[in-house]
Amino acid sequence: MKTDLESARAFFRRSPFMVDLGVDPLAVGEGTMSTALVVATRHLQHTGQVHAGVMAALADHTMGAAAQTLAPEGRWALTAELKTSQLRPGKGERLVCDARVLKPGRNISFTEAEVWAEAAGQRTLVMKASATMALAEAK
Repeated sequence: MKTDLESARAFFRRSPFMVDLGVDPLAVGEGTMSTALVVATRHLQHTGQVHAGVMAALADHTMGAAAQTLAPEGRWALTAELKTSQLRPGKGERLVCDARVLKPGRNISFTEAEVWAEAAGQRTLVMKASATMALAEAK
């Protein structure tokens, strides 16, 4: 994937689940990706906070997109292993995810992400995530 914002947005538009969640790329670079999600009622669980699955999906796809920026031509970055740690409730108007590739490779890449909740001008770290991305042949 090219490292321009329009290419990143096109990449996210090809994932119906990300479109349904409302995830939008904010910034992209070589081995980095930042995304945002405006929190809506459909993202909440019964306690009024953002469902951990929504935050995990945000982190997962953002890390995959960061890995895709460094993937060899003709390969897709696919999640082989995902770990998340929810640090606090996800409460706010918007979630922002910052992801980066820690170690790129020909067959696997290691990534990490932070998910932040933004509310009333304050930003709070709510989730840390890491993932191993397999670089599979695109068919």
